[in-house]
Amino acid sequence: MTRTAPPADRPTPVFRECDGAPWPTDDELDLDAEWAAFREQGDADWWPDAEPPSHERVHCSEAEENEATCASDPLPAPASDGITAAAGDIDARLGRLEGVAADRHRATAEEYRLILAILDDAAFDPTPWVGPDPTADHTWHDARRRTIRAVQRDRIDLAERAAVAEIAVRLRLSEHTVRVRAAHARTLMTDCPTIWAAFGEGRLSERHAVEAARLAATLPAGDLDALTRFDEEACSRALTLTPAKFAVAARAIRERVHAESIETRHRRAVQDRGVWMTAELDGMASVHALLPADRARAVMSRLDRAARHLAVVADEERTLAQLRADALCDLVTTAQHASIDAAATAPTATRSVESTMSTRRSDTPNAPRTFRGAPPATVVVTVPALTLLGHDDEPATLEGYGPIDLDTARRLAGGASAWIRVLTHPVTGAPLVLDRTTYRVPAALRRWLGVTSPTCIFPGCARPARECDIDHRTAWADGGTTDDDNLDPECRHHHRVRHGTRWAPFRDPADGRRRWTSPSGAVFDTDPPPF
Repeated sequence: MTRTAPPADRPTPVFRECDGAPWPTDDELDLDAEWAAFREQGDADWWPDAEPPSHERVHCSEAEENEATCASDPLPAPASDGITAAAGDIDARLGRLEGVAADRHRATAEEYRLILAILDDAAFDPTPWVGPDPTADHTWHDARRRTIRAVQRDRIDLAERAAVAEIAVRLRLSEHTVRVRAAHARTLMTDCPTIWAAFGEGRLSERHAVEAARLAATLPAGDLDALTRFDEEACSRALTLTPAKFAVAARAIRERVHAESIETRHRRAVQDRGVWMTAELDGMASVHALLPADRARAVMSRLDRAARHLAVVADEERTLAQLRADALCDLVTTAQHASIDAAATAPTATRSVESTMSTRRSDTPNAPRTFRGAPPATVVVTVPALTLLGHDDEPATLEGYGPIDLDTARRLAGGASAWIRVLTHPVTGAPLVLDRTTYRVPAALRRWLGVTSPTCIFPGCARPARECDIDHRTAWADGGTTDDDNLDPECRHHHRVRHGTRWAPFRDPADGRRRWTSPSGAVFDTDPPPF
């Protein structure tokens, strides 16, 4: 395109006075102009089915932004009030950041689509990748005695391999990553069109899309009803939750829509249990275990209780993470008077190891400290009363994990006394007696709060409620009561933020929902329960 001379009134300093950034070059201005012209052609639908967002200013070039020439959404003019001007500048930059993130999501979705398109084209026409089809020659004879159909299959497979390798080299990715991205794109485009559209429009991150694709791929093939329900419900959650919280919520959605019973799937999945090690740097390694959910949760709870029991010792300097690791090592390696083989075959030997497990400080190997006095492991299982009685199949929920099969839930709820049983009303979900008359939060009420709000209520925070402070939204001194309508679990960090900054939680009297007001005045909903 024809390059135009810079405007006569353009400032001459090398760096802008407003933020110290250099003025854009003529080439950068030309690129911005080309993009603007492309958008104005109308060939691309930049904001389908919606009005342009309030931060449309992000489409302005840097020079236009600073010269306030973006007519659609001009940046705030300098104000005599310094606070107002600063707030406007922050809002502009936050809007620009949102736009950049959306552009990145759109670009990532397009990358996934192109990878899949290239691989599909290679399968449709292998010739550009593996050469002419030898079976087209009527004199062809295969020395390996393959049929024509077998040769065609091999050509497709080799073409896909070649295409994957080409993409991997160009993008500096592993071939496994290329194949996984193509598979995710196919799953979303075919089975989750709503999620795919949101991803392509830049409204979902790559992590949201990948998690949705991973879970959708485990639903029964051809079950259109289950796939449609998962697509719609998961998309609404993905648009409001962080990736980590969305992964938990989407897993629960998948359990609800799956046509096959969780008991059948659990019996099949438990066959995949195992333990494996991954080498790490500096002489370290990671040990991973795939276990039934209730067993894994009990292991983690036991290790956490043991670590916290030791952490209060006066001269203990190890962190909780280190204490958990040491407790695990002692649990599985300290076999007093029992060999490894005996522990694997004799239940009494295994129990003796657990009952005498101890941990040693790495710097004083001859000074053992026992976990004998540590509190027992605690796991919370929420079971609807009718389900527990066998009159309904509403799934049970294992705290910190999600839906579990009913056989396991019934065993946990009615078995060992170390398990806390929380029965809910089949309609209202209300627990039994809760104390609403004292300042100190009773144990039963704290457990109930952990069921209704499994994590810290600050948006995006995934800290488990059992590790949080219980905060009176309306202070006790100001007339607030100690009941579930006035108590919120907040992790120590967000508890300090709530009382030490302008972040403030409140319950909307119109709909009863809990929300937060940020220091800038923006209002954010708390995250919905994951299960």
